[in-house]
Amino acid sequence: MDFSEHNREQALVWDSFYRGEPVRMPMTLAYNSRMWLLDPRYNRGVTFEQYYHDPDLMMEIQLRMNDLFRQNLWYDWEMGQPERYTVAVDFQNDLECGQLGAQLRFSGNNVPFVQPFLHDDNKNELFERGLPDPFAGLAGTAFEYREHMLERVRKGFTWNGRPVEAGGVPGLWTDGPMTIACMLRGTTEFCVDLYEEPEYAQQLLSFLTENAFARIRAFRRRLGLPLVADTWGFADDSILLLSQEDYRRFVLPHHKRLVQALVDCGENGKPRQAISMHLCGDATRHFKTLRDELNVGSFDTGFPVDHAWLAQELGPEVCIQGGVHVDILRNGAPEQVRSETRRIIEAVRPYTKNFIMKEANNLAPCTPFGNIRAMYEAVREFGRYDD
Repeated sequence: MDFSEHNREQALVWDSFYRGEPVRMPMTLAYNSRMWLLDPRYNRGVTFEQYYHDPDLMMEIQLRMNDLFRQNLWYDWEMGQPERYTVAVDFQNDLECGQLGAQLRFSGNNVPFVQPFLHDDNKNELFERGLPDPFAGLAGTAFEYREHMLERVRKGFTWNGRPVEAGGVPGLWTDGPMTIACMLRGTTEFCVDLYEEPEYAQQLLSFLTENAFARIRAFRRRLGLPLVADTWGFADDSILLLSQEDYRRFVLPHHKRLVQALVDCGENGKPRQAISMHLCGDATRHFKTLRDELNVGSFDTGFPVDHAWLAQELGPEVCIQGGVHVDILRNGAPEQVRSETRRIIEAVRPYTKNFIMKEANNLAPCTPFGNIRAMYEAVREFGRYDD
């Protein structure tokens, strides 16, 4: 197919959006290798365990997925064969806990996960060990894989006659101190700790915060990046479990410390440039606090979200990414997807032009391409700004 007209349009849409004069609402998508590995239409028996343990296979799956999606996944990105392909080390959301010594578990029907290992009888184990080497465990493996990919590229590796470049490594951001604490301790156990053993909970959050910025600084140094960035992005999905008061009391101080260690901040302790944050679920009650306390200027949201309320709450200067629930995209009819896309567009239109339509949140395997196309065509039809 000739995607030249589509590629011209998407470039114009993004250019106008970033200039603050959008011609229409852009659309993007978040997805990863599970879209291939967990979809029997494409995968012929490759497991996540094999994918994690073979950098060549990791490259191949990403390249095959790139070819498929560039022909079939309609949204505002460059479609068709690229001038050059990009591959990257992919350990999903496991690198941080893997660096801290957690064991990976591989599921036959889902993504890998880490087993909580801080139980009541050894909950101080991390403190007794001290901060790990930034390149311990899965973090060190990530750089080994990156070097392997770079070596193949240096030797002239190509795909479909086009050059391939090796991208970065996971670990330059964080899933957030509370989320990592829940992964290592168990969600119920850590939430109980916050109230029944607050000193321990705060010690664990402090340890995980310090480890995060120590690792990220080490990664930046090794990759030749500035140790203090102009802007940055991170996540902490588990704060959706907290009230606004308890977020401020328990976790916000650690978020401030994290940001101040990694981002260029002014005398008020806030980043000089706006930063971004990913929050699955409905953590929107915290967004105004995050905007005001951390200068978060871009939110990647989940579900359920009242988009109209959120746009009014944050104002037109803050970028919101959100949209149709992944279950509707996976299991609904195209007309249902189109209707829900239009509803969201019309809900936010009176309050902001700083909205990016996307899935809520992270595209599910086996999602029909036709439903994505229905979402995209609805954005093109109803998302134009004519005033």
